[in-house]
Amino acid sequence: MKKSFMPDFKTQEEIQAVQLAGLKWTVAHAYNNSEFYKQRFDEAGVKPEDIQSLDDLQRLPFVTAQDLQQQYPWPLQAVPLEKIVRLHASSGTTGKRKVMIYTNKDIDDWANMFARCYEIAGLTEQDRIQICVGYGVWTAGVGFQLGCERFGALAIPAGPGNMDMQMQFLEDFQPTVICSTASMGLLMAEEVETRGLKNKINVKKVIFGAERSNDAMRNTIKNLLGAEETFDIPGLTELYGPGTGLDCPYHQGIHYWADYYIMELLDPDTLQPVADGEVGEMVYTTLRKEGSPLIRYRSRDLTRRIPGICPCGSILPRHDRILGRSDDMFIIRGVNIYPSQIDGILATQEGIGSEYQIHLARKDDGKDYMTIRVERLEGLAAENDKRAAAKIESAIKKGILVSGAVEIVDYHSLPRTERKARRVFDNRD
Repeated sequence: MKKSFMPDFKTQEEIQAVQLAGLKWTVAHAYNNSEFYKQRFDEAGVKPEDIQSLDDLQRLPFVTAQDLQQQYPWPLQAVPLEKIVRLHASSGTTGKRKVMIYTNKDIDDWANMFARCYEIAGLTEQDRIQICVGYGVWTAGVGFQLGCERFGALAIPAGPGNMDMQMQFLEDFQPTVICSTASMGLLMAEEVETRGLKNKINVKKVIFGAERSNDAMRNTIKNLLGAEETFDIPGLTELYGPGTGLDCPYHQGIHYWADYYIMELLDPDTLQPVADGEVGEMVYTTLRKEGSPLIRYRSRDLTRRIPGICPCGSILPRHDRILGRSDDMFIIRGVNIYPSQIDGILATQEGIGSEYQIHLARKDDGKDYMTIRVERLEGLAAENDKRAAAKIESAIKKGILVSGAVEIVDYHSLPRTERKARRVFDNRD
């Protein structure tokens, strides 16, 4: 009989018992082995023995992305380095990446969580999974592959881009599942249509991660590929990586793995819990993580909790799709971008002023586009605009790995304000 990776919880009380045991262990582990956490807990006047119920979680201090960047290169480290077998990192707002470290047990837990995602999506060992997300220091590609191999399906590690290869693999290897960002999924679907391959491929399911996507985009991808279903997979490098939940075939919310972490939904301003159905910031506390445990980590991601039992029968809790962020980060073509990253690049360029705007648009082709409008330096002529724009576009592509068109406009043509300038104009749906 095929092994199941799903937990066998019958009641909410069983889940809560696992969570309380995990919370007690995590707090003690962090306090006893992490200088960062010991200092934070001491400042808050909290000791491990103070945690006697799940409500005591609210006594613990928060951790932020800035904490991780300030503790670079080994933030939240709670085991000796000789027990670390891997690190992953995500981009930060100031050049310092947020680094997470993993023990063998952390990797094993992550693999089981991700295998659970493939199971809840209804995959079998006969499925072939073409993985079209980025490999490298990011958690994406290796996470999808780790879970695929643990689950027992065939992994095809294609990575992103390279449409000729992607189309060849779709036709030759006959994958039944594609894992990608929504943007990459659309690019592949349109290429299938252009090349007339729809009747020559066998894609049944598409699993999306890394960026928001609307139903129209999903339906276009399904229709062009001839696929039956699409699934949402959340992912956060700080929380292992992708694979921490998935929507089941009923598509009524994302089941998340409450036996591996606690997710609070808090008002970003008051930091108090929001009611079911209200939008809140996702705050994470891991229950088993050894290398770099998270305790009340503010992800800045926004979603809603979905109450009740899913029609599939699972009592695991559910949340809505990621609805946005509580800070100013935006996602374009699967890449997380902060305005400060673009600001830093512009600051190194000659011939331009300090004022700029970032405009995001989704055109009729369903793709996202970014235009950066930046003022010409006072007193310079417009004759060099084209050359300067090309140079800036190259720097932006190199710096953030996403293309953006640059428009150089007249000095003082962008609005001024005494308050914080509005930099991002997101006109996408």
